[in-house]
Amino acid sequence: MIERYSRPQMKRVWSDENKFNKWLEVEIAVCDAWAELGVIPREAVPKIKLARCNYKRMEEILRETRHDMTAFLGSVAESLGEESRFIHLGLTSSDVIDTALSLQLLEATEILNQDIKDLTAVIAQKAMEHKYTAMIGRTHGVHAEPLSFGLKLALWVEEMKRHRQRLNAAKKVIAVGKLSGAVGTHATLPPEVEEKACAKLGLTPAPVSSQILQRDRHAQFVTTLAIIFGSLEKFATEIRSLQRTEVREAAEPFGSGQTGSSAMPHKRNPELCERICGLARLTRGYALTSLENIALWHERDISHSSTERIILPDSCLVLDYCLSIFTSVMVGLEVYPKMMKRNLDLTKGLIFSQRIMLALIDKGLSRQKAYELMQRNAMKAWKLNKNFLSLLKADAEVTEVLPPEELEPLFNEQYYLRYVDDIFKRIGLTETQWKGKAGTNNLPNDLAPRKL
Repeated sequence: MIERYSRPQMKRVWSDENKFNKWLEVEIAVCDAWAELGVIPREAVPKIKLARCNYKRMEEILRETRHDMTAFLGSVAESLGEESRFIHLGLTSSDVIDTALSLQLLEATEILNQDIKDLTAVIAQKAMEHKYTAMIGRTHGVHAEPLSFGLKLALWVEEMKRHRQRLNAAKKVIAVGKLSGAVGTHATLPPEVEEKACAKLGLTPAPVSSQILQRDRHAQFVTTLAIIFGSLEKFATEIRSLQRTEVREAAEPFGSGQTGSSAMPHKRNPELCERICGLARLTRGYALTSLENIALWHERDISHSSTERIILPDSCLVLDYCLSIFTSVMVGLEVYPKMMKRNLDLTKGLIFSQRIMLALIDKGLSRQKAYELMQRNAMKAWKLNKNFLSLLKADAEVTEVLPPEELEPLFNEQYYLRYVDDIFKRIGLTETQWKGKAGTNNLPNDLAPRKL
């Protein structure tokens, strides 16, 4: 099951190999910038670009130095020879580490952005499929008024579109490099070197820095992931609730041969959605840690460093993983319109109380009187389990204003779906973007998914 949702791309981003390769990219970009300013011989650059990090050798040096950057530099120096003296010229460890970390975060963001795009497309497809599938809306867990299942999903589509905007904003904040020396003064590394090297790396130089990039940037990134996860948890919680035996309006897919319990063969549990809800808690914890990493001593300490080795890779990995899971859930989501209809009728017409009340007001009753008449009959219907329409027909105060022949047409759930088209148009889900059979994806390019 775990392998089914494994995410090799994101694992590669956070691998040690990729991290050290990014360190080397930064070092080479700085050497290239120095050469353009005439500080390093131009002919040395092609040789420097052949530098490599021997990870086994790095581990050997690390056991002695207990400092990953000096171990890295030692390994790289052995691959170069004389030109090694130009590596790390004027730099401090955080210049390389923080700038390389930004490159990793940008790679991770690209993957997450595609994940969100894929999920949005699948939810949009289901929304269009069930645009007019009537179901009961619930507030406080209690039956309220009808809506459509497609409308419920359309709300999710719009929410996921906002998350792409949030992620892009976080990407912009983290797409910066810092090559300003030990305490950010540029004393050993002029701003020109930073500007040239960052341009080569596709980054913007931080306008001002200390020894590190300021951690409000990373906090914005991690809290953004936590907010995205909050929506995933919300969606998963909804499916868990709809899958309850008493409700059974929708359910996550259940494979042939899959089991839900070692003891009870009948069990069919929403375990994927439960997994998402559990992992959302983890990411919220990471968000709190990222906020606590903002306050450091003076120009820096390393209290943030140890936590970031966990929270940055993990928050990216776990969100990528859960976006994949929920996309699979939505692709295979089982929807039960007959159960939705059964549940619409469960309260025997009580869900139309507001519509009847408004009709009474239209006939000239005060709002207070109309509400009183509706609540009086509604409470009787709850208590006696009686049909609401029958009770209203038997109430002379009601029928004096609304005769039975005018009451009956008001008990129709389709009335509540009359503006669904307008809402779908507002978020760009229109029939002109959706042609062919239900389930055929003809979404606009912005929502078109990659092959899953």
